[in-house]
Amino acid sequence: MADPSSYRPAPGSIPDSPGVYRFSDSAGRVIYVGKAKNLRARLSSYFQDLVNLHPRTQAMVTTASKVEWTVVGSEVESLQLEYSWIKEYDPRFNVKYRDDKSYPWLAITLNEEYPRVMVGRGQKKKGVRYFGPYSHAWAIRETVDLLLRVFPMRSCSKGVFNRHRQIGRPCLLGYIGKCAAPCTGQVTQEEHRQIVDDFVAFLSGQTATYVRRLEKEMKAAAAELEYERAAKIRDDLAALEKALAKNAVVLGDGTDTDVIALSEDPLEVAVQIFYVRGGRIRGERGWIADKADGTATTADLVSQFIQQTYAGDSGDAIPREILVPTMPEDADALTEWLEGIRGSRVAIRVPQRGDKKALMETVERNALQTLTMHKTKRASDLTTRNQALEEIQAALDLPEAPLRLECYDVSNLQGTEVVASMVVFEDGLPRKSEYRRFVIKGVEGQNDVASIAEVLTRRFKRLLDERAAIQASGPGDGLDEDDPAAALVDPETGRAKKFSYAPGLVVVDGGPPQVAAARQAMDELGLGDIPVCGLAKRLEEVWLPDEEDPVIFSRTSEGLYLLQRLRDEAHRFAITHHRNRRSKSMVESVLDEVPGLGEVRRKTLLRHFGSLRKLRAATIDEVEALPGFGRRTAESVVLAVNVAATKAESGRAPSVNTATGEILGDDVPAPAETPDGDPGRTEN
Repeated sequence: MADPSSYRPAPGSIPDSPGVYRFSDSAGRVIYVGKAKNLRARLSSYFQDLVNLHPRTQAMVTTASKVEWTVVGSEVESLQLEYSWIKEYDPRFNVKYRDDKSYPWLAITLNEEYPRVMVGRGQKKKGVRYFGPYSHAWAIRETVDLLLRVFPMRSCSKGVFNRHRQIGRPCLLGYIGKCAAPCTGQVTQEEHRQIVDDFVAFLSGQTATYVRRLEKEMKAAAAELEYERAAKIRDDLAALEKALAKNAVVLGDGTDTDVIALSEDPLEVAVQIFYVRGGRIRGERGWIADKADGTATTADLVSQFIQQTYAGDSGDAIPREILVPTMPEDADALTEWLEGIRGSRVAIRVPQRGDKKALMETVERNALQTLTMHKTKRASDLTTRNQALEEIQAALDLPEAPLRLECYDVSNLQGTEVVASMVVFEDGLPRKSEYRRFVIKGVEGQNDVASIAEVLTRRFKRLLDERAAIQASGPGDGLDEDDPAAALVDPETGRAKKFSYAPGLVVVDGGPPQVAAARQAMDELGLGDIPVCGLAKRLEEVWLPDEEDPVIFSRTSEGLYLLQRLRDEAHRFAITHHRNRRSKSMVESVLDEVPGLGEVRRKTLLRHFGSLRKLRAATIDEVEALPGFGRRTAESVVLAVNVAATKAESGRAPSVNTATGEILGDDVPAPAETPDGDPGRTEN
């Protein structure tokens, strides 16, 4: 591990001009390439105290042994040079977008004497016009088969074309009218090139012009009594309409645009792009990338993606408009660079409203689904799960792989309705029947550290109670003394007893304070043999008790990925429980004002109506129809609810969740009461 101060440039030697820089390791391999408007300011940020750097940036500067830079004249030149260096050196710490699958293209070989249409995959080649990419090859072939009826251009391979040119007889496609048979001279090279140009124009989005032209020709043929020709044009129009129906109109103005959306977590980012031409979606594509630079913002990721995606394109392959979720900081330089490639005006925009905003939301959902499927695929693989558990064992120096993981998280809103969650993963997979929810009782206000201590004390006290019950049991209770595991099973139901298994590792959501509280609570119960760690969300650091420095997992570590999934599931479960209790308390606070309304009838109202909005809409007769309610009580309930609504509308500001920004309305459904023993039951 190198000391960054050993290769730090001398003060004043770094220019304050725009440029591109690269870090190299001791073997001379380039490990990171970046660009900057001001090289001095950017490079100086890498040579500050390591404690202040992101862990992944720390790893980069301690791996490097040299930094070099090149001054350029403008930001556009820095974009071009940065892309060239990334392509040449393939640095390990740069974000590299890779396809989550190989997408097929529709390609037209304009560089050949007689251009050919074909479906292919892989890298683009010069002189070939590409459309797409598309999700499925069969869908493209089906569309091409329809369009060849209208645009009978060559679709055969070079060998087939030359063979039929020698024998002077067209292939089957020539006989059935799906090829103009340029191999036998039935059309000249210029005539075939015109067919190809019409085909390209149609795929480029100029559909309305061509359809109108065919309609005019059909009417003219009918007027001249050329009914066979008119019928053929009619069939061609039907084929075009069928092909167009496969791509619905998403933008009514018929614009050409690429829509880019991202979905990211601390380690990976998924990017989805929709290619819209003539207002119709002509293709889509997805990428998955490791976030090697932990300091990269969404705007940085968008900028890097645009560079890597459009650098190899030319001309019309770049659309007039690119829609992005966040405007990159170097948007002006990117726009100028793209305009230079396209040869005309290009706009980068963030959609604010209307059809484009709705389309962006659709692409965002696709990006989220892509990332979810990618993570699910990793989680479902047995070999990957085993690798993750082994990595956790090695990194935390555990005596054995933690086959049972338990994670705890606390949720509250400004110290009110404080709850906690316990989630369990066994063999790397969620075991939802073991999930538990806790209501914090012994802690006042917002104190996550004390709340963690209370939850762990209650959970592991139950474990000790179960062990004591097992030891107190004798042969007369039907237990096998030679099989301790049998004592953990309820002999009446055959199910595992609650809280009867000790985890291989306890994980808390938080840093050193939460870990210290958890360790102390378990030590006081005499359970110091159960390992404890904490996962801090901001930097994804794993903290151990009594350790000054965190354990840093590799950014591609399956062990860290498993711990993240465990922590995120605990957070989700705690938040859900907190929101349910909050909505229930909102309803109960109104019903508390009704005189003579007891606990039983209050629960009846909660079960039947579920939310304040539905209760306010109820009539006196509807309330009276419930069991246990009389006319007078029903009138009191309706009056109390309406009075509360009037007070709320007279100037009280709506409640807001400070963590999510969510406005807490009255239509949040009250939680269903969970039967004892069901998954996710609350431990009061």
